[in-house]
This record gives sequence, C-alpha cells and structure tokens, in this order.
Amino acid sequence: MENRKDTGKVGRKGEDLVCLYLMRLGHTILARNWRSGHLEIDIVSMNRDGVHFVEVKSRRAPMTADPVESVGSAKQRKIISAAIRYAGKAGLDDVEFFFDVAAVVFDGKTTEIRYYPQAYIPIR
Repeated sequence: MENRKDTGKVGRKGEDLVCLYLMRLGHTILARNWRSGHLEIDIVSMNRDGVHFVEVKSRRAPMTADPVESVGSAKQRKIISAAIRYAGKAGLDDVEFFFDVAAVVFDGKTTEIRYYPQAYIPIR
C-alpha cells in the first residue's frame, strides 16, 4: 500500500507532466497548487481561448477506477469556488473560464496522460 509521501510524489510528477503537456498545446502556466484558505487549484493555465482551471489526478496502475471519476460534484464545487477567488485576486475580467481534468496513469515504464478540456461546466 502506498504511503502519503509516495502519493505526494506521484501527484507532483503527474502535475509536472500535465504542465509540460499543456505548454505543448500552447498554454502558459499561470499558477500551480494555488491555494486560498481550504481551496486549491492544481494548475491554472491560459491559452488563446481563455483561462483553464485544471484538476490533475495521478495514479499508479493497477487501479480500481478511472482517476477522473474522483472529480465528483463536491470537488467540482470546490474548484469553481477557488476559481472565482483566483479570478478576483488576479483581476481577470472578460476572460472565458474552462474547467478541465487531466488523468495521469503510471504503469511501470509507460505513462498515459488523458486530458479532458471542459470536463464540466458550472451551473449557477
């Protein structure tokens, strides 16, 4: 069983890989592990379309479920709240926001990144 330290290393490595992946797609990384109180955003990036708030889920194979499944409605609400706070502090006006999820699966010598742009849309 993985301990918390190993889980943190896997998470950081996954976030590193997703940042590189996003940069190859033309994104500029604005923030990583941005926190405000109990709220956190893994990656904030910007491309020509707008600002992307990216939740990264990293796992080692074998897994019992797809990592994306752990981004349920409660987690989405927290990320949306964090994004609103981030936008206010960063002075982001008239910019389109996107909520993306990236899943990173480490399987021995291979690594798979699955990126889901606009994975969910906030409903007000």
